[in-house]
This record gives sequence, structure tokens and C-alpha cells, in this order.
Amino acid sequence: MEQQLNYQGIDYGSGLANIDHETRIRYGVIPANDVGQAWFDESEAIFDGPYCPECGGDVIEYDDDDHKQYRIGAHSCQDFACNHCEYVFDSEIAYHEQPTCFQYERDGYICEQSGDDGDIFIIKSKYYTYAQFCSPCAPGAGHLCNPLHHKPPENKTYCFGHSWFEDEKAPYTVYSVKTNEIINQ
Repeated sequence: MEQQLNYQGIDYGSGLANIDHETRIRYGVIPANDVGQAWFDESEAIFDGPYCPECGGDVIEYDDDDHKQYRIGAHSCQDFACNHCEYVFDSEIAYHEQPTCFQYERDGYICEQSGDDGDIFIIKSKYYTYAQFCSPCAPGAGHLCNPLHHKPPENKTYCFGHSWFEDEKAPYTVYSVKTNEIINQ
């Protein structure tokens, strides 16, 4: 286990991907279930759209004065039109039924979890830790489930503060981005 806590991993992002280029701090990656209820309570579901239900293309608001020949959908209120497949349809079918991602952008954090993935990406935070590089799945990011005991500067990784966890204690050492001091729970 001690070897795991000292192995930095491989930077598959070559210092270019999943990193804040201004601060040189890596994006943090952590499973939503490891964070707990705080993420599920605080993050906001994002529903992308509108999009065309026929071809998936981008749409415009439909204008009855447009003399282009569109196909009108059945029982349509005619809210949107797709210029690609020339279909007019109701706003009820213009949006995904499931969220495409979950986001949190408050309190100095910018975080996102894609709809199909259980991992949260911490893109900005007031806090950081030192974590092993992620696998090629998140090149250049730091995996917060694999904290490091030593402090290689290239492994500085954004993280959540203690208050995000069920027992008010992060599973890694938390540092302040502003002061570089350890933040106790």
C-alpha cells in the first residue's frame, strides 16, 4: 500500500489536458458515490437542447413567415424547425428526457459529472491535494481516490473540501489554493 501512496502515475495528458493552465493545478476526478449525498443534493441537472428528434441536428425557432417548405410533425405546436431535415416540431420533444450532465458552479468550485459517468471532474476549486495521475480515461487529471503522501508539484490536484463528505473529513489532505496551508476539518 505504501508504494501505491508514492507512485505518481503517468501523465497521459503530457501537461496539456485536464489541467488549469493558469495555476498548473490538475483537474480532480472522484466517483460521485465517494463524495456522498452533498453532490446529489447540490449539483444541478443539465438538459441539453433543443435538438431535432428526427436527425439530432441543431434547430432554430420556427417562424410561420418563413416560406421554406418544412414537414410539420403530428400534433405539433410548431415551436422549432430543423434546417437539416426540414422538420417542424413541438418543444415537448425538443429536449432530452434525461440530463446530459450534472454541474456545480458556486463557492469557488466548477465541477461536472457527465450523465453516463459516475465520476465528478473538479475543474476549479479553492482547495487542492496531491493525487496520482488518472489512467488514460482522464489524461492529465489527478485521481482523488489515490492521494499521494509526498508532494510532487506536478501532481497538485483540485479537490473538494472536508464539508462535501459524509463525516466532514476528506479522504486526502486538503490544502488552500490561496495560502498553501493545510485545511483541517
